[in-house]
Amino acid sequence: MDQPVSIVTGAGSGIGRATAIMLAERGHRVTLVGRTALALEETAALIRERVPGATLFPCVADVCDLDRAAMVVDRTHAAWGRIDCLVNGAGSAPKAPIEATDEELLETTFYVNAFGPAALIARCWPHFVQQKSGCIINISTMGAFDPFPGFFVYAAAKSALDSFTRSAWREGRRHGIRSFCINPGAVETRMLRQNWDEKIIPPAKTLQPEAIATVILDCIEGRRDAEAGKSIPVPSP
Repeated sequence: MDQPVSIVTGAGSGIGRATAIMLAERGHRVTLVGRTALALEETAALIRERVPGATLFPCVADVCDLDRAAMVVDRTHAAWGRIDCLVNGAGSAPKAPIEATDEELLETTFYVNAFGPAALIARCWPHFVQQKSGCIINISTMGAFDPFPGFFVYAAAKSALDSFTRSAWREGRRHGIRSFCINPGAVETRMLRQNWDEKIIPPAKTLQPEAIATVILDCIEGRRDAEAGKSIPVPSP
């Protein structure tokens, strides 16, 4: 029961999947959170191939549903009696010009990229305070610094994660709670390819999900503590 416990959202693919695999390889018990059962099962199978006997809890949940987000935290703590790390990796990047911004775009984009992560942080917080330790990793974007055309809403929603990170660090450090924000450039994921094909952003100009997962692990394991409470840019090539 001394194994650390991590919750990873967006674990069905991309950065979330790569992070979940690396955490399991380092002995973490991992709650895999995603919207699709099949994708989570694929992630779990990949982990078990590499780490026989890995302790996993696949949990189908859409972080846009704040009640389901709370359930993820409650069930994880009930199962293992602790939560050490929260990785907010789930995201959605609808590309739309400013004039196409409407209520539905605003609501859905902010729920998945900002409101859901905030709800997860708030639900984990009492456990972190009681343990006098905890680590929060928020996956934002370089677009929070330099918004890409078409990401008027997405960049703003992700910018909220940068702010959550600063606030969590300021309020949590006296409790031993660390928070980090990772701001990647173009990462070779399904989400990237939904917006740009390889002619516009060639694979050679993208980061692999494992590169971001490595930064996340460095934060969790204390190698980047000097950057706690900050946004960490990881530009693409």
